[in-house]
Amino acid sequence: MLEALFQPLPMQRIHLQVMREDASRAALALAELGIFHPEPTGRWEERLPEQPGARYREVYREAQGRFDKLWGLLGDAREDLPPDGPPREVPIEELVALNMKLGRWWHEVSALEEQTHRLEDERHAKLQLLASLERFGQLDIDLSRLQERRRFLDLHLGTVPLANLRRLRESLGLSQYLVQSFREVADLAHVVVVGPSAEERDEVRGLLAAAGFVATPIPKEFRDRPETVHKELDARLATITDELKAVEGQIKAFAQVHRDELLQAWRALTWAAPLAFLSPTLRGMGGLALIHGWMPKDRVREADQALHRYLKNPYVLESRDPQPEERWEVPSALRHRFILRPFATLVKNYGIPRYGEVDPTLLFAVTFIAMFGMMFGDIGHGLTIALGGWLLRGKLKSFTPFVMAAGVASTLFGWMYGSIFGFEEIVEPLWISPLSDPMLMLMVALYWGIGFIVVATMLTIRNRLVERRWGEALFDGKGLAGLALYLGGLESARAATLGRFGMGEALAMAIPLLVILTYGWNRSSSRGGEKLLVVGIEGFETVMGFIANTLSFLRVAAFSLNHVALAVAVFTLAEMMGSTGHWVTVVLGNLFILVLEGGIVAIQVLRLEYYEGFSRFFQGDGKEFKPLVLGR
Repeated sequence: MLEALFQPLPMQRIHLQVMREDASRAALALAELGIFHPEPTGRWEERLPEQPGARYREVYREAQGRFDKLWGLLGDAREDLPPDGPPREVPIEELVALNMKLGRWWHEVSALEEQTHRLEDERHAKLQLLASLERFGQLDIDLSRLQERRRFLDLHLGTVPLANLRRLRESLGLSQYLVQSFREVADLAHVVVVGPSAEERDEVRGLLAAAGFVATPIPKEFRDRPETVHKELDARLATITDELKAVEGQIKAFAQVHRDELLQAWRALTWAAPLAFLSPTLRGMGGLALIHGWMPKDRVREADQALHRYLKNPYVLESRDPQPEERWEVPSALRHRFILRPFATLVKNYGIPRYGEVDPTLLFAVTFIAMFGMMFGDIGHGLTIALGGWLLRGKLKSFTPFVMAAGVASTLFGWMYGSIFGFEEIVEPLWISPLSDPMLMLMVALYWGIGFIVVATMLTIRNRLVERRWGEALFDGKGLAGLALYLGGLESARAATLGRFGMGEALAMAIPLLVILTYGWNRSSSRGGEKLLVVGIEGFETVMGFIANTLSFLRVAAFSLNHVALAVAVFTLAEMMGSTGHWVTVVLGNLFILVLEGGIVAIQVLRLEYYEGFSRFFQGDGKEFKPLVLGR
């Protein structure tokens, strides 16, 4: 049990030989258990060249695609499906017939869907025309006349800035043109410009451009007076609405008539899915089929018993532990209780642990919560976060424990700091107020960082030993030699501050560094001076990496001090206000601290976890365990 908390479950390679007619039942048995990770292997392709499930998978995918398109007709009914009943085998003949039926249904429904889209597009176009018609609402004229070019009349319709309207009238009046404003919106005037069609037409257009005139096109659909056009558009919109309701009624009627058949189709596809998803790994020849994959070691006996119940014919189930060369192929099956699942999600965001590698979820959860509490310690803020997590549990779902744990940690450290919503006079601190001894806070953060890095390096050594990377585990800068260098450097720094630095301390750093450089020299493929430069830079990076990583943890103390300092700033501003303003400032200031600084602290803790912890011992390039389940 303890082992399962810190590393993926032990897996075994599964070889299952069944009669071809039993392949579907074997897939159902394994999917119902949800413990088998199918995986193809190229070792049997020549000996077993046939793929018994290829045709089945092709038909299933087409049927599932058609069903997904039809399924929306039932609205939210999928959430209220009746019990499925016991799984059963779905023969290829039944699947083909179901696919053809779904095809006929979709052909019928797609015509209704296409009609709906056409009507929606037309309604959108009519609404746009109505919006355009507003610009011409005050023109009592047949709009089609404004669209025609006339031999003896030059006509323009558009907008001009109000500031230029008077000057434009005066200028065009000299050419016997009339400028009539029929609508004013903001700083624009909608105008009609009318004049004789003569030699001055080009000059008039120049004057219009100089005045900032912008032509307004009249849609070709406007073939009557604005009032009449408006009535025609309203009538057509009403007709479209009625037609949409009619089509919607047809779709609902179809869904109601075929509801039971669609539910039966859903069940059949659910039962057919295991064989369809298993088919890429299914090899066969003649009447024999072979299934390959991985399964948790402690569930193999259970799988054997299930296969014995499901299969009609004899079968052979072989299991073995992974070979050393197969470790990279083994999927990582992780088990986490509800409280750890949000932390597992954040770990997965970084990567999947390799098989045999330490699962950092529990360590991540403990250290994340501890650092968040130390950096954001306040009783009031912590209780607010915890209460908010509980009240929003419906939206947070699996992340509810994460938020509530952060709130509890903040509350506990708030008791240690004696702070409640920034007030430090109400509660006596169980430890110290951060600003009372900043150096102590920095030292605690430094020691925390040292411990964090030591544990991370030890986990790196352990992972490399498990993967039989002996040289890297013992002599690399992130291995045992690197740990010795780090501890030697810490002891040397302590001795130097006490004035006791001597030969022992120098050797404690020199020997591990020499081992690291020698290992890097032997491993490097460079030559001559380039090799010397590369090895020297790698050694320098190792030393500076330990120093930089350690100092990064000082931000744990820095943010705990910053939290108090922000509260002090809020109270300083509040004291400048009157009685009402005082409490408004206190409330808004605490809200600012809670939201903004709380988010920043969470990001900083996550950064420390990812870049100072995970990057040391966690490769994150493992293969996720994806078991075969009903419906997938």
